[in-house]
Amino acid sequence: MLLTLAAFAVALGILVVIHELGHYLVARACGVRILRFSVGFGKVLCKRTDRHGTEWALSAIPLGGYVKMLDEREGTVAPEERSRSFNAQPVGKRIAIVAAGPVFNLALAALLYAALNMMGVKEPAPVLGAPPAGSPAAVAGVEAGDRILAVDGSEVKTWSDARWLLLKSLTDKRRAAIEVQAASGERRLRTVDFSGAELGQMEGDLLGREGFALAAPRPVVRGVLPDSAAAQAGLQAGDRIVGAGGKADLSASELIGLIQEHPGQPLRLAIMRGDTRLSVDVLPREERQPDDRVIGRIGAQIGGDVQLITVRHGPLASLWMGVERTADVSWFSLRMLGKMVVGSVSLSNLSGPVTIADYAGQTARMGLEAYIAFLALVSVSLGVLNLLPIPMLDGGHLLYYLVEIIRGSPPPERWMEVGQRAGFGILMVLMAVALFNDFTRLLT
Repeated sequence: MLLTLAAFAVALGILVVIHELGHYLVARACGVRILRFSVGFGKVLCKRTDRHGTEWALSAIPLGGYVKMLDEREGTVAPEERSRSFNAQPVGKRIAIVAAGPVFNLALAALLYAALNMMGVKEPAPVLGAPPAGSPAAVAGVEAGDRILAVDGSEVKTWSDARWLLLKSLTDKRRAAIEVQAASGERRLRTVDFSGAELGQMEGDLLGREGFALAAPRPVVRGVLPDSAAAQAGLQAGDRIVGAGGKADLSASELIGLIQEHPGQPLRLAIMRGDTRLSVDVLPREERQPDDRVIGRIGAQIGGDVQLITVRHGPLASLWMGVERTADVSWFSLRMLGKMVVGSVSLSNLSGPVTIADYAGQTARMGLEAYIAFLALVSVSLGVLNLLPIPMLDGGHLLYYLVEIIRGSPPPERWMEVGQRAGFGILMVLMAVALFNDFTRLLT
């Protein structure tokens, strides 16, 4: 719980500071005086004033932040300072200042994605498991062991690449041309029809429901307990189990289930030790469970042997790929929001702060790479959300400035007042739906 809260606080702090730093830096460059840069809202806990007269503050409610600029609409401004007030700036400068926050969030996401590409990320190879009968993948002829090479002409190296390209086709409910390499080595082209995909509820394994899932990891011995049944049988750490009880190609979970089903009964295992194939007989020991069931145990840690690929790129290639990934995720987010508006995707897919905090904790436990990817995704979401033309958001202000350019003068105060109320109402409804979804997930 503490790790989840800490990971969420760090993520929120970084993203808010970057967002507000965008407003601050561009405003300074445009000659606007900054009165306060605050991380958090509410009561100021500590502050420091720099030589430019800007007050840097840490406030009590750590759920955002703000940059307060000199503005005649918020108080009296001395005549000699009027040229440094925000409202006195030409509309072009005001647009640049307001847009800078979301743009900085998108730029941060691109840099984070670039950093992942330069660091080198280990990801599963795009080798597929057997699709359920009748699923779109099965109908298209996809088979267990197929390795995805390309989707709609775009090269695929990892399962992450494949998932992203397949999801774009799936959410558009269109056909996808998938080039695969069969276990035999033969290359084949499969056309998968996603037109019948159900997008109302996008939680869970959306691709899995369409028949696309990684091949189950093959069992490998991670460790053997002394004086255990596994030790007596001669099993060693690193042994790959390729068969058990006459069954071949078992997954790690299937092997564990088979062992549990044979308490006190000998079980023959086919193993690969290096390049040598061996057979060993193991006698699972009986172990009584709290519900009085008796299961078999061999005293070995069985793990999944997943084929991993390390993906690493140079600085320039990584930066370009980071920009591309940020643009793709931004466009995907906008399309999903559009589908929610028209009702083709359920509003139950909206997530609020509770779910985001949960994901922050989960990715922090998984490691630095997963946490950086989480930060990049949330940074994109924050940038896209703030650019929506909803009053009270940065995008709403940009909408007002567009009207000002078209009319030749700012919108009437009455329009802006109504817009602010409408925007506030929209945001409150969205927040209520997101929080409802969060707590529904927790309870179910």
